[in-house]
Amino acid sequence: MSDNWRTHAKYWSTHFEVHTIDQRNHGKSFHSESFDYEILAQDIVAYMGSHKLDKAIVLGHSMGGKTAMTLALQHPERVHKLIVADIAPKAYDVSDKFSNIIDGLLDLDAHTLTSRMLADDALAAYVPEVGVRHFLLKNLAWTEDRTLKLRCNIQVLQHKLAEIGAAPKGVAFEGKTLFLGGAMSDYILEQDVSSIQSYFPNATLNWIPDAGHWLHAENPKAFTLALHDFLI
Repeated sequence: MSDNWRTHAKYWSTHFEVHTIDQRNHGKSFHSESFDYEILAQDIVAYMGSHKLDKAIVLGHSMGGKTAMTLALQHPERVHKLIVADIAPKAYDVSDKFSNIIDGLLDLDAHTLTSRMLADDALAAYVPEVGVRHFLLKNLAWTEDRTLKLRCNIQVLQHKLAEIGAAPKGVAFEGKTLFLGGAMSDYILEQDVSSIQSYFPNATLNWIPDAGHWLHAENPKAFTLALHDFLI
């Protein structure tokens, strides 16, 4: 969701017009039973149309990275440059990687929470990593009853793991592309380079040191420097 990019967006707004987007079923965006990458990419096309954006530099992380890839592969006329953070153009077993996170968020959704401390304590049973937990807790928002509820539509997302893990589809994107991988992450592997090059023949791959999958939060300085080298 867009809140995960607030600090980066504020910095890059000194160089560009920046739009941060809550994808459907995330953040403050609408909830929907329909959810796959073609739909998510079409949402971006619709957003760009409503904001009179003919073309943009597009950046996405993880699921957002697959949305960004799908946009480039299916609507290349909309993408000036593409940046993909710690995800490859392949299928992933999301249920295996994120089962603890899904279970933890479902548990939060099932309880009445009156403080973020209580939410953090509850989620700690499923997600021991403090940084990842705090990242996930950004999904909480206060209700009129002064309780905390999830903004993301976890009730739908738990049934869309196959769609979230699916590989992007489309025709090769010839535009300038940057893949950034976390040096301590296993989301982009050496054997993925050939598929990256087949879908994105003008792609380069750089590694962010001292960072795992949440690379833009774990090492924001190195992440920003890598973007500088690509954009400025």
